[in-house]
Amino acid sequence: MPRPHGFAYEAHSGRTVRITHHTRLATTLHGDRADRFLGEVTTAPDPQLVMARWTGDYKRGNERAARNHPRNRR
Repeated sequence: MPRPHGFAYEAHSGRTVRITHHTRLATTLHGDRADRFLGEVTTAPDPQLVMARWTGDYKRGNERAARNHPRNRR
């Protein structure tokens, strides 16, 4: 599975974090969620993976199998 890439984040005043993917806004976190995200992303070995997980923009590995299932073909 390819590694996530192209994510970036900006911490703003007022406990707000904006996460972008290839310069497009993916999500905005506020308050406690922003604090938890910052704590996790600064200590993680792969910050890209953390940002992908927090935005929900990551592959689970079963997309091709699900697409080829007879129930999903038309």
